[in-house]
Amino acid sequence: MKRSLLVGALAGLLACGAAVSAMAQASQAGGAKVNMTAQPAGPEPASPVPTGDLVLGTVRLPKAVTADGKPLAAGTYQVKLTAQEAAQNPVGQTATYERWAEFSQGGTVKGREVVSIVAKTDIGKIAESSQPGAGKSKVELLKGGDFLRVWINKGDANYLIHLQVQGAAGSN
Repeated sequence: MKRSLLVGALAGLLACGAAVSAMAQASQAGGAKVNMTAQPAGPEPASPVPTGDLVLGTVRLPKAVTADGKPLAAGTYQVKLTAQEAAQNPVGQTATYERWAEFSQGGTVKGREVVSIVAKTDIGKIAESSQPGAGKSKVELLKGGDFLRVWINKGDANYLIHLQVQGAAGSN
């Protein structure tokens, strides 16, 4: 049994070597060029993550919150996704799904916080409530009242920002 496995493996290796040698000779003789690199099984899925800065929209925070460890007053803010990554990508990850978002009033940045970017096809796995309509946003007080979730639906992605309510347990 072991001998037949070894003979089969050796025959396979020799056949592969002969095929590679024949392709190399054909290439050198002006024949068809052969790309020996592995090809993906199909097209890579489009990433929902935009590159660069992107204005996400305007939201109203009904309560004072903490953003990036600093106070952010209740009020209306323009939210912009920045190109700055929130953390290093793990090896093999192809897109940046956590970036910084800025909260601005009158053209002045008042605060910033990490935004998680979730493809529309995956949002049902992340959040239980219904997503806002296309191009819309919603601000929700989460269970327990300690966090506000800013949820913006834009393009092929949902942008989720979690802000700790000031005065909530554990806030600064």
